[in-house]
Amino acid sequence: MDRLQFLQRIVDWLRAGYPDGVPQADYIPLVAILRRQLSDDEVEKVSAHLIAASPPPPEPISKIDAGVLISKVTHEMPHDDDIDRVRRHLEAAGWPFDDAPLGEPTQPDDPEDLS
Repeated sequence: MDRLQFLQRIVDWLRAGYPDGVPQADYIPLVAILRRQLSDDEVEKVSAHLIAASPPPPEPISKIDAGVLISKVTHEMPHDDDIDRVRRHLEAAGWPFDDAPLGEPTQPDDPEDLS
């Protein structure tokens, strides 16, 4: 289904659900329901680009890297569920995904190691 067909389905759905127009109180919940998500093709495109740009042997791809690339592909800020879909796709292909790209600060075992 192309974007035009997809948008037409949304308009048809809205007209069926709100034949007299959308009440003001329903705007925010409606936007939350209709927020954009990545298409399967976009998930493939983002994942392939992240894998190609990541150094071997598979280096973890960060949530930040995925989010930046998603925003370049969609021209919108990524939603957590979009990043999760890319993550699942990468993990299914055997590529590690790193939620904490900067890592947790390490504490020395011995306080004298601080000097």
